[in-house]
Amino acid sequence: MSAAPRIDAPFLLGMMRLHEVPALHAPGRLGDWIEARLDEGLAWFDHADIYGDGQGEALFGAALRARPSLAGRVKVVTKAGIVTPGRDASRAGQRDTGIKHYDSSPAALTRAIDAALSRLGVERLDHFLIHRPDPLMAAAATGRALDDAIAAGKIGAAGVSNFLPEQWRRLQAAMHHRLEAHQLQLSLDHPTPLFDGRYDALVADGLAPLVWSPLGGGRVFQGPAVGLLDHLAGVHGATPAGVALAWLRALPGRPVPVIGSLRAERIAALAQDADLALARPDWYALLEAARGHPVA
Repeated sequence: MSAAPRIDAPFLLGMMRLHEVPALHAPGRLGDWIEARLDEGLAWFDHADIYGDGQGEALFGAALRARPSLAGRVKVVTKAGIVTPGRDASRAGQRDTGIKHYDSSPAALTRAIDAALSRLGVERLDHFLIHRPDPLMAAAATGRALDDAIAAGKIGAAGVSNFLPEQWRRLQAAMHHRLEAHQLQLSLDHPTPLFDGRYDALVADGLAPLVWSPLGGGRVFQGPAVGLLDHLAGVHGATPAGVALAWLRALPGRPVPVIGSLRAERIAALAQDADLALARPDWYALLEAARGHPVA
């Protein structure tokens, strides 16, 4: 059994908005962008089938096909399991009345894995995550489908996103392979998982923490911690965003942020700040500022 691919990167490059950036839609132009990121040591790209209704994966795949030498260098995380109203095929001829729902059934996940492989044009999805917990999930059947996909070499590792501890533990108990990663929302703007047991649980269970919205969609720069972020950025010769990500990386398990920017200069600045380490008092000062009250 081959080891699951370890996500060893300062951050994942989130492809959520790729379909909204026409300047990167030409395969050659996007190929240049991907190659530049790889040359910077940034190899991990975060996708999902709902990003642009598959357009993000398709654009990325077109770039890899136009430049085949890149396919063996990229590392891909993708997610599936959310069915948007427009993709609700259960109501044929009534698509305008489709219902957003979650589908973690073996047939749906198997189709999603095959479709992602086809759109992306890669031989294997390094990590495949169930995007949202599905209350109707039949854990034994879903776990078997994920185990089979790993055994077939379609995915390197399985994981989850936005699950609660008992939800991922129910799935894990039904699987032969380990769940390797959990993508969750966490930031100075949303530190709740640090205090309700969710973050401790995923670290205790050995799940690699991947963090979506690590800058709160920009809200960390508009909230009560902005003054201290700016101050610490000046002290360390870093960007305020770099300080906010350093706050996350200080946690046990060293979370890997998923950044949403596609701007080369922004990515380069965040990569330069990736080794920034905060002193413990500064970490707590940021927490206090963000929460608006002192540590008890």
